[in-house]
Amino acid sequence: MSNFRDEICRVIAKDPRYSLEAYAFVLESLHLARNRKLREARRLGRERERERAARPLKGRGARKKAKDEPPSGHVTGRQVCLAVRRLALREYGMLAMPVLARWGLRSTSDVGEIIYNLIASGDLDKTPHDRREDFDDVFDFETDFRPAPLAEDDPDDAPDAPEDD
Repeated sequence: MSNFRDEICRVIAKDPRYSLEAYAFVLESLHLARNRKLREARRLGRERERERAARPLKGRGARKKAKDEPPSGHVTGRQVCLAVRRLALREYGMLAMPVLARWGLRSTSDVGEIIYNLIASGDLDKTPHDRREDFDDVFDFETDFRPAPLAEDDPDDAPDAPEDD
């Protein structure tokens, strides 16, 4: 059985617009989005359980425990794109846009192309509700990855003060 890297290389051979680094970055973002969703679901589950425990018992005194289904790890296109933004800013800061562009990622639509390439190759799954368009225009790379202007009172931005002789 071939390894995942070989599978990605086959996907890249079919669609060479994106580098191996782009696929790795999008997959890491997918993993982060999934973990974030599951953490939030666990937090909400603990809150619900505390609320149930705080309610007075009714009836015969037996509290029936609700059978909660385990939370789904499925994330939306929007959630993946927002994870891409968080990870890019955390890892690359002001260099996020040129780094991602070097890999072929210039918009959230490119993130969707990578995800759907992986779905087509059988490496990822989708639900009937998922659409390729879910990745379009989630945020603007030019706006969100633009370096912030320096504050007016930033001492590093002020002209050098004349030296006293």
